[in-house]
Amino acid sequence: MGKKEENTDFVCIVCQKYVLSLHRGSYRNHCPFCLSSLHVDELIPGDRKSTCHGIMKAYCLKYSGKKGWQIVHKCMKCDQEKLNLIAEGDIQSDDWTEIVKLSQGSAQI
Repeated sequence: MGKKEENTDFVCIVCQKYVLSLHRGSYRNHCPFCLSSLHVDELIPGDRKSTCHGIMKAYCLKYSGKKGWQIVHKCMKCDQEKLNLIAEGDIQSDDWTEIVKLSQGSAQI
């Protein structure tokens, strides 16, 4: 399956909002409204090889000098953690109110 087929619109399983695919050349891997994700990738973003499919909750931010700010997600089913770039400058950018909550330690797992 190619990148175009994997970067698709979806309805968020957590907040039920309609989420558009990213148009800036990356994979949409979390909801821009509630920042939740599904554990669908295994090793490489977009590989869609995970069999877990648990809900991944955003719980903090991490800064990388090379990649910038990233959301740290933790799977509620298997406890695996994944880093995801903040989606900004796109047709549906991440909700900055939710990002600020993460930066203040307001997220709850």
